Amino acid sequence: MTNEEFDLCMSRIRSGDKESLHKIYQAYIDYLFHQILSIVGNYEDAEDITSELFICIWKEASRYTPGGGHRRWLSTIAHNMAVDHLRANKREIPAEDMEEALENDPSARAQDITEEVISDMTVEQILSKLKPAEREIVHLKIIGEQTFEKIAAIMQMPLGTVTWKYRQAMDRLRRYGYEA
Repeated sequence: MTNEEFDLCMSRIRSGDKESLHKIYQAYIDYLFHQILSIVGNYEDAEDITSELFICIWKEASRYTPGGGHRRWLSTIAHNMAVDHLRANKREIPAEDMEEALENDPSARAQDITEEVISDMTVEQILSKLKPAEREIVHLKIIGEQTFEKIAAIMQMPLGTVTWKYRQAMDRLRRYGYEA
């Protein structure tokens, strides 16, 4: 779905058009569900949060600003709802279990390191150093944990262009002193 199509759907949703919400649902259900699942780690919780997300889109349609990059807007809402869910249902993990999980799951350790590196910076501050297309690709790759193939499909760009822009963005961030 292009930005223009999404903006039109959001405009129609503000007028009460449920079919436009259905179009957005069709276009983004898989992307948003998998992003939420990757954060909460529980299939049933991810389903519930994803359902709530589309209710939120319906209720908050008037707060959407056209032309601002709808994929990032959706991804941010999904991320925030998933994190809010984790906070609301916070379960304490004993330190020894956490250490064992980090040893057995390299991606968890990588996430831990990434959080340490950017702890003093907000994601928005870091991403503001990038061009809009680079920003969206990095956001989808790192925050949304999407594959390059999925990002290419979402952004309607060739796969090679997406990977090139991602590498370019990472190089630019490194020049600013950020490591991801």
